[in-house]
Amino acid sequence: MIRRPVDLGDPDRLYTVTGGRHRADDTSFDLVTLIVSECEPAPGMQSEHVRILELCRRPTALVEVSAVLALPVTVVRILLGDLLATGRITARHPQVPAAHSALPDSVLLKQVLDGLHKI
Repeated sequence: MIRRPVDLGDPDRLYTVTGGRHRADDTSFDLVTLIVSECEPAPGMQSEHVRILELCRRPTALVEVSAVLALPVTVVRILLGDLLATGRITARHPQVPAAHSALPDSVLLKQVLDGLHKI
């Protein structure tokens, strides 16, 4: 296995894409937050914003947006913060089970895993 650097983007390009910001103002995005477009791209929008709006016509996880755009997660969080502030996207957070009893039975999960290994 060959290890590659995580950030393959040109630092100058990333600086330009984010407008010089290095932290997202909104901390409401985690890796599995689902992003949904609320509108079509407008003329004159930044190309990365356009690609996000097109990609997120169906709910798409932040980590997937990052992978498709080939941009670091931190950069995508900044871009998503811009779109959320203008109402162009909605962020949907995964539901956390209220109690431990709401989690699936570990025996059932083991059976599913065994079944998948047999495929």
